Amino acid sequence: MIAALVISYASSLRAWAEQRGRIADLRTEASQRSERVAELEKELGRWKDPAYVEAQARERFGWVMPGETGYVVVGGTGKSAAPPVAGGSTGATEQGPAQRAWWSSLWGSVEEADKPPRPTSTPKRPKPAATIDPESTPSPGQNR
Repeated sequence: MIAALVISYASSLRAWAEQRGRIADLRTEASQRSERVAELEKELGRWKDPAYVEAQARERFGWVMPGETGYVVVGGTGKSAAPPVAGGSTGATEQGPAQRAWWSSLWGSVEEADKPPRPTSTPKRPKPAATIDPESTPSPGQNR
């Protein structure tokens, strides 16, 4: 009787401990998510400021205001270190795969899809059927 009570209480205690651990995990997750929401709201507030939007356009896209002169710094490899300035030249004469327009990549995939598939290997020919020799085949009344 006492053993049954101990087992019953032990299983209840184990379930209670598991639930407490799960509650602690959920509280931690909720606090992390509320911190992330606060960060995103702060960033949203920055995007409402026209000066921030202008600074991001200059930094990310290399845009300049009318009347300004845009400069692009070219690294030692000859590739642009900044995004190209709108209406200007980056100094690079050939376009690599990362600088190609998206529609040229799309059209290349359309042309590739239009080609017939290339065989991966030569098709295997079936083996010819064995020749039947009338002398070696038993007649219907004969057993070998």
